[in-house]
Amino acid sequence: MPSLRKDPITQRWVIIATERAKRPRDYSVPRTTTSSGFCPFCHGNESATPPEISARRTPHASDSPWTVRVIPNKYPALRVEGAIEKVGHGVYDEMSGIGAHEVIIESPDHDLHLSELSIEQITAVLLTWQDRMIDLRKDDRLKCAVVFKNHGEHAGATLEHVHSQLIALPIVPKRLAESLEGAKNYYDFKSRCVFCDIRDQEISEGSRVVFENQEVVAFCPYAARFPFELWILPRRHEPWYENVAQAEVTRVAEALKVCIDKLNRALDFPPFNLLLRSAPFVNADHPHYHWHIEIIPTLTRVAGFEWGTGFYINPTPPEDAARHLRDID
Repeated sequence: MPSLRKDPITQRWVIIATERAKRPRDYSVPRTTTSSGFCPFCHGNESATPPEISARRTPHASDSPWTVRVIPNKYPALRVEGAIEKVGHGVYDEMSGIGAHEVIIESPDHDLHLSELSIEQITAVLLTWQDRMIDLRKDDRLKCAVVFKNHGEHAGATLEHVHSQLIALPIVPKRLAESLEGAKNYYDFKSRCVFCDIRDQEISEGSRVVFENQEVVAFCPYAARFPFELWILPRRHEPWYENVAQAEVTRVAEALKVCIDKLNRALDFPPFNLLLRSAPFVNADHPHYHWHIEIIPTLTRVAGFEWGTGFYINPTPPEDAARHLRDID
């Protein structure tokens, strides 16, 4: 029997369409190659990219290759140079496209998948995200940063080499603003963080939990928009990812490696989008927000009903998805 489920943060409704349910292998997406043979992200091809912004290297080994490298996007959505100018054209508003668009190359090895990186290497990637956000928040033109990863052509990736991206914005984007508003409404009414309550209930019920360790819990959310959608939610309340200690980041890296590996084995290496959700840079108190990571396998398409209503249709109940992922060692 289909059901309607309401997201307690955004108040968005999702249809869990059980009569459309698919087995994990039915979601198989054909693997495609996006490489032309030459990869500018590989070690040795550094001259083919814009000059690096920063890099991590093995300590006390100056002749060793970098481990994580940050470069400006060659085709940026926004540019860091210039001043913010706002103009109005009648009912329309416009502002200059100021921001930062960076690429985080997560390994010098072209052939490694994210789940094949060591926990130490994934930790280095996650700490690099932190470093860049800490640096960019010093720029008072920028209000927040969005870190995301497109893996696979069907998820929007244009290069195979393992990498993620960061875009810093002069405004707070709509999706984050909606999440902030929903979390604040819950906090104002109950004096508690909705994310903390979700964390506690998921741990208590257990039916949607996929993995947990000392610092985080990974689960398929109750009102999952997409099949096998996963959240990695910290146990400790913290609005800003930039404030997370390295020991906690290492446990996040462990959870991320386990979750991606489980998705790969369950769904035959699906394309996916990964999103880091963190409070805006702006100097405001956000006790109602709680940073987290969302992983969305690209298995279904958003079509007319979704665009017309704002609903999502998910054919796989999150309890079924979580059970299948838990069963994979």
